[in-house]
Amino acid sequence: MTGRRRPTFPRPFPGVISAAAGAVLLSGCGVLPGASGGSREPVTVMTWAPDRSEDINAVKMAGVPAMAQTYARWVNDTGGIDGRELKVVVCDESDTPIGAERCAREAVGKKVAAVVGSYSRHGQSFMPALEAGGVPYIGGYGASTEEFSSYLSYPVNGGQPALLAGHGRQLGRSCERVSLVRPDSIGGDGMPPLLNNGLMAADRPASTDILAPVDATSYDEQAAQALERSGGGCVTAVLGTRTETFFDSFRRLEPDGEQVRISSVLGSVSQPLIDRTGGPNSPFEGAYVTGWYPDARNARWKEMREVIGKYAFGDNRIDPDDTAVQTTWIAYTALRAAVRAIDDEAVTSGRVVAALNRGVEVDTGGLTPTLRWRFKDLVGTLSYPRIVNTKVTFQVVRDGRLTAQKKGFVDVSEALTDAPRG
Repeated sequence: MTGRRRPTFPRPFPGVISAAAGAVLLSGCGVLPGASGGSREPVTVMTWAPDRSEDINAVKMAGVPAMAQTYARWVNDTGGIDGRELKVVVCDESDTPIGAERCAREAVGKKVAAVVGSYSRHGQSFMPALEAGGVPYIGGYGASTEEFSSYLSYPVNGGQPALLAGHGRQLGRSCERVSLVRPDSIGGDGMPPLLNNGLMAADRPASTDILAPVDATSYDEQAAQALERSGGGCVTAVLGTRTETFFDSFRRLEPDGEQVRISSVLGSVSQPLIDRTGGPNSPFEGAYVTGWYPDARNARWKEMREVIGKYAFGDNRIDPDDTAVQTTWIAYTALRAAVRAIDDEAVTSGRVVAALNRGVEVDTGGLTPTLRWRFKDLVGTLSYPRIVNTKVTFQVVRDGRLTAQKKGFVDVSEALTDAPRG
């Protein structure tokens, strides 16, 4: 290895919490509330995410397991999954490789049917353990590259590759020149080609590539370069949790009366971040943002919001505007479809894999295109062979809210390639 680090993307917990979480106990004579007859064998899955690490640089994603527990309470209160009780084991992966591998080994040891809706940046640590135990990984956040290459991974979005390719398309509509500020890391090296593919599809020149340290506390130097090279165009920063730090530096250096359009992608910018930094007075006001799903105010999120309101019992860990929480909801929707396809057999990891590989269709109510993971549904590029959802959304920050800039989804499948387009 060269010693270069993977980039920091969106957020993560220490020690294993490990509990049958959120599952409503069987009542009466083996019948779930709302079920019409005898209950089948329970379905046990795991959800992991980092939560309480003492490392100040660690990502924290407490809303992910909390959303999984809430989903289980809702499902079990309404009859389970076709009469099966849903049991969720949660694990704090601490935002460390050791923690991620520990959670994966626990999932295998407990013989869970799947790991669902989880968050971890350490796919190189957890995926080999899951593969050795034959446990599928359904709808991870997309924070590690292994989620888009492992044969046991079933992603529900296109990860950061789709966001970057789509962001180039979004910026190409109104930016004559673009400066890209990205991590000086192995993962960061793959960002310019994807962004440039989107720009070139809009007949725009390639972006100016500005490298930034992963863990800097100030980005004055990079902000000055971005201002100088943008030529009055657009500046985009994709620095994960450090994106806020960059734009703090950028706004301080920006000349009065000469506002440059700023932009980023979800994971580096989010509604909770915008709220925390001032809402309508946030430095992100007016920014272009590319996402995976409809904006948080879209009516398609109504059912999720109602479930959170009724079954989360005031749990302030869950923010329905958080993309990680939204991804967990979609991942459990996929699990539900797979379990229903298994019919009367016991739900094992092998049967979940078989159901998904046979082409179970997952209807997410318009939050994504219909999801399916047959061989012919995969994008199949060398770097991202497991991507099936190549759609993104274009959003803009208006009055402190991420809102749709363009209705519907934009397909970026042609831009998901390793080499820049000519």
